[in-house]
Amino acid sequence: MTSPMVLLRAPQGAQFVFASSSNLLKNLLAQIGLFPDLVDNPKINKSPFPTEPVRIYAMRIAISQAQLVAYRYPDSFVLAVSKVVACGRRILPKTYRINEARQCLKLLSGRRHRVIGGICVIDPHGKGYKRLVETRVGFKRLSDAEIDAYLNSGEWFDQDGGYTINGLTGAYVNFLNGSYFNAIGLDLAKTYSLLNGLGFAYLRTSM
Repeated sequence: MTSPMVLLRAPQGAQFVFASSSNLLKNLLAQIGLFPDLVDNPKINKSPFPTEPVRIYAMRIAISQAQLVAYRYPDSFVLAVSKVVACGRRILPKTYRINEARQCLKLLSGRRHRVIGGICVIDPHGKGYKRLVETRVGFKRLSDAEIDAYLNSGEWFDQDGGYTINGLTGAYVNFLNGSYFNAIGLDLAKTYSLLNGLGFAYLRTSM
């Protein structure tokens, strides 16, 4: 006997394409019953422009990714998101080297920072819709031993700002103002609200 499921579906059977191959982000979408028909991983230059404001940068990246994927898949709904970790006006890198991650953690230690999320949806007619979300996160003051322990975990690899809040650094967070899911990488409430306004609705189906 098949079990009924409630899934979030695009209107009129339109195709839904997610502009990311991230398993973490796909799992977040699955929490609200949203499963892409296709995934694409657009390759764009994500370097910030000199003196580019953080919020403008975050939105620009989401829009650029959505536009590229929408060009590849016309007549589809395309969702793209961005995540930017910023300390003051400084945009922190996505870390691939342990020394980068160490520098990020030392900078974030004992301070509050921002996680900015850009959300962009392009509909089958090519019209774009966007949202910007900001979450403020604070870390306790970290000892060298705590930083070393986190670095030894390997969680820092390929992470904006050198950490992921839904991992071991959750033990170091002493302040959170705003969306926890945005701090992970995708604000579920804002994403649902945007898609629902475009006709996405929950449908009961059998799996």
